[in-house]
Amino acid sequence: MILFPAIDLKDGQCVRLRLGEMDQATVFNDDPAAQAAAFEAQGFTYLHVVDLNGAFAGKPVNATAVDAILKRVKMPVQLGGGIRDLATIEMWLASGIRRVILGTVAVRDPALVKDACRLFPGRIAVGIDAKGGKVAVEGWAETSELTAIDLAARFEDAGVAAIIYTDIERDGVLKGLNLPATAELARSTAIPVIASGGLASIEDVKALMRPEYRLLEGAITGRALYDGRIDPAAALAVLSAA
Repeated sequence: MILFPAIDLKDGQCVRLRLGEMDQATVFNDDPAAQAAAFEAQGFTYLHVVDLNGAFAGKPVNATAVDAILKRVKMPVQLGGGIRDLATIEMWLASGIRRVILGTVAVRDPALVKDACRLFPGRIAVGIDAKGGKVAVEGWAETSELTAIDLAARFEDAGVAAIIYTDIERDGVLKGLNLPATAELARSTAIPVIASGGLASIEDVKALMRPEYRLLEGAITGRALYDGRIDPAAALAVLSAA
């Protein structure tokens, strides 16, 4: 079970959003590379990064900050936001990103996801962001008619390395992970599933250890780490004790 600390990049800074709204951003660090190094020093082993501006622009925007992060840490980094074509996928993987997360393009162009999985085995993840049970795209600005389970089924045999499932209505508001919905998705697919959105306390970390949620690959934590609601050492101890 992996606990992924999150760095969300907006205008070169490390921020957290509320409910996916770009105008509801709180800046936590103006040096994302230093933040990444701090996470690594705390014992985290895998970093989750999102180019928020890129998600809305449909192309990489915070490449300078991402490159700085890659230069500062040894732990693997997964990256999402604005990755919409094979050239961008190849660029990020060549730069040192361990796996890229495809979100909007997974809805708009599933064939591209399958091509990427074939070309870059084990290095393509799919981000499924849900609002009211329906998949949201374009930086969460639009909601589709697809359910998360429907979307996951499209890639069942494609070789997707992981699905990152985010409940937008819990993201950044510390309401707790939507573990029942995440586990339902995980039971519907053979693809490993990572929970995201709302992790609020050490109790959420402990909940990941319940038998019904042990099938998850891990969870992403953001705001709760930044504002001190979760002690990194305590959280990692819970997961390593299992």
